[in-house]
Amino acid sequence: MKNKILKVPKTEKEVSLWVNPDGMVKGSLFLLEQSHEHAGQEEPIEVLNQESPFVVVRLHNPEQLRFYNRTSIIRVEYPHRDSGEKVGKQTIIPCTIYMMDGSILEGKIHETFPPERARLFDYLNKEKSRFIRLYLSDTEVCLINKAFINYVSPADEAS
Repeated sequence: MKNKILKVPKTEKEVSLWVNPDGMVKGSLFLLEQSHEHAGQEEPIEVLNQESPFVVVRLHNPEQLRFYNRTSIIRVEYPHRDSGEKVGKQTIIPCTIYMMDGSILEGKIHETFPPERARLFDYLNKEKSRFIRLYLSDTEVCLINKAFINYVSPADEAS
């Protein structure tokens, strides 16, 4: 039955996924055209932090649809273009993340926090979020599964 009326409109976002035990795979996540959490399109972190155990990924090579268990996804990277739209005042926290596979990821967390919860420790311990977002540069974002983090070290603004 191919009834397009029942189909939820989504957009594909190209990403690189590091999956246990496969390693890196290239594919696309499917994003809702309208987020349930904010104005505009759904973001990859919203898809990954959903409670359902599996996420749909369209692989590029070989071309196929897969349903990955969220607990097996180590991290997801994708290009980022700043829209300039900010909700509230963002706190920027530079840090280095040491992964269980030996990877070291350096970057900055850009998030809007309540003043009493604006520490790196608070962000890492945020409930109901399996993945955290780290800006590796002005143009690259990495979503990291907290279950695969060995430890995180705060970085100095000057370094």
